[in-house]
Amino acid sequence: MGKKTGAHIVWDWNGTLFHDNDAIIGATNAAFAELGLEPITMEQYRALYCVPVPKFYERLMGRLPTDAEWEVMDETFHRYYAEHRVGCGLTEGAPELLSDWRSAGRSQSILSMYVHDELVPLVRGFGIEAHFIRVDGRTGPSGGSKAEHMVRHLASLAGVDPSRTVVIGDAADDAVAARHVGAGAVLYTGGSHGRASLEEVGVPVVDSLAEAVAEAERLAA
Repeated sequence: MGKKTGAHIVWDWNGTLFHDNDAIIGATNAAFAELGLEPITMEQYRALYCVPVPKFYERLMGRLPTDAEWEVMDETFHRYYAEHRVGCGLTEGAPELLSDWRSAGRSQSILSMYVHDELVPLVRGFGIEAHFIRVDGRTGPSGGSKAEHMVRHLASLAGVDPSRTVVIGDAADDAVAARHVGAGAVLYTGGSHGRASLEEVGVPVVDSLAEAVAEAERLAA
């Protein structure tokens, strides 16, 4: 693999490496239908989406969902998503970018808020698992922020310096999690957030994963 450079990327999965927008919006609308809410478009989703996820529902419902409503919506979302993710693939250029970063002697990992036991076989099924020194999905309740998960993720990576680490994701929360551990961040416009909301975060915003990797290389230099 060549000499280690010390630069490390923490990749987000959903909406970043995994282009699952169609499954996400379908699952969201299936969850809304359980409460009799009108479906939303992808454009509305990208304009309003935020974490924690109950706050996203509050923006659409005008109030926070009750615990019982949240449980129904969350279960419906994940059931629908699991059925429809099979039609989704990796984001354009992702396999080559992962291979090139690894071949240059740099390290990378995945930290996702998708369920760990579902994430690992999904990554493995695309034949890209060997590119990562660690793949972590969510092991606790859904709906929260990535920040504390990022603390544990980086602590588990031997020899990875947060100051030479860049988080690449599609949501403002990815940048918040990066800032929480002293890492850099690059946000990609092809997933859950539109450019306008991402630019409010104050980190580089790009339209392709190739641009994201180029920015990560610059930030980690």
